[in-house]
Amino acid sequence: MRIVSATLLALKIPFVESFRHTAKTRTFSDSIVVRLTAENGVTGYGEGLARPYVTGETVESSLEYMQKVLWPAIARIDDFEISQNSNPIQSLASMERSLPDKRAQGVVAWNAARAAFELALVDCLLKNQKLSLSKILPPRRTTVIYSGVITASATEKVIQVAKYFKLFGITQVKVKIDGKNDRKRLLAVRETMGKDASIRIDANGAFSLNGAAKILNGLSDIRIDCVEQPIPRGNPSDLAKLKSELKIPIMTDESLVTVEDAEQLISAKACDFFNLRISKCGGILRTLQIARLAQEAGIKLQLGAQVGETVILSAAGRHVAAYLDRVDFVEGSYGTMLLTEDIGDEKINFGHGGKAPVLRGEGLGVRVREEILRKYVDKVIECGKV
Repeated sequence: MRIVSATLLALKIPFVESFRHTAKTRTFSDSIVVRLTAENGVTGYGEGLARPYVTGETVESSLEYMQKVLWPAIARIDDFEISQNSNPIQSLASMERSLPDKRAQGVVAWNAARAAFELALVDCLLKNQKLSLSKILPPRRTTVIYSGVITASATEKVIQVAKYFKLFGITQVKVKIDGKNDRKRLLAVRETMGKDASIRIDANGAFSLNGAAKILNGLSDIRIDCVEQPIPRGNPSDLAKLKSELKIPIMTDESLVTVEDAEQLISAKACDFFNLRISKCGGILRTLQIARLAQEAGIKLQLGAQVGETVILSAAGRHVAAYLDRVDFVEGSYGTMLLTEDIGDEKINFGHGGKAPVLRGEGLGVRVREEILRKYVDKVIECGKV
């Protein structure tokens, strides 16, 4: 099947309330949605979220890369197809080869752009074959359990959110930390959610190598399951050194963008967990490749999410989370709990206890509503035949 056109839509969907961590405060989703149309009229949707402090991509640079590099490569291919294979990586390999990688100064990888195109291709091709992504990624569980995230807010606000999660039956939470009153806030979360709750923390690279161990070890008595990205992205040996000094397991996030990053982190024995995020890692296939490396190395997994994902990335994450052999924590599927309005027909939010069902519909399993897309579009680029 041939893809004959692409529409690139930069969105701005307001949040119900702002989301803050040390790298950024966000008040709206800045997703880029890709709509691909095949020669028979079937359409597929993908999504990526450009994060300058993660992959080096901006919305503007991603749109340019999509228009000038990814779309021409897709448009030249006459016959796309996804094969059903016992190995999903092999099933998706042809699409991986069709999406070129170009190096650019200041960009770690064009992964948000690639993810958006890959997901749109997957959605379009599977719809054409009347197949669900669950046929390519056979689920190992019927229900995915999501954890909650608490932003780096005032203690009173943190307690309010923790109480909400407890009432909602959430037993796992991640708390954003920034080096200011962290202990007070974490003690409040522990007291509110109880001794059996799972608490992990995310620093978004807020600490220096020299000072991180002392600060973080001072929180270990609160029973923290892991600390995510305690120091900025850099040499994996720095993380390995910190790991040897910490009482809390380390999870990598911003340090883990590419397959090569994963290999280097494993070689350096730099962490205990990988945080996989589909947009950050460049799509489903590359996320699975990194997950396989982690499994072979005995590294635990979190399937994370970018703040502000719409129903598209949430659906992709649901499929991957249901497929992975073992995943300790899953994030995302906030839908209208964070967005004032989502762009799909289906309600993607997780329910009580963080539970959400596996998706079985054709393609990604969700339907995008064009009228809502148009409502929140900030910029549109139409790409036709080259």
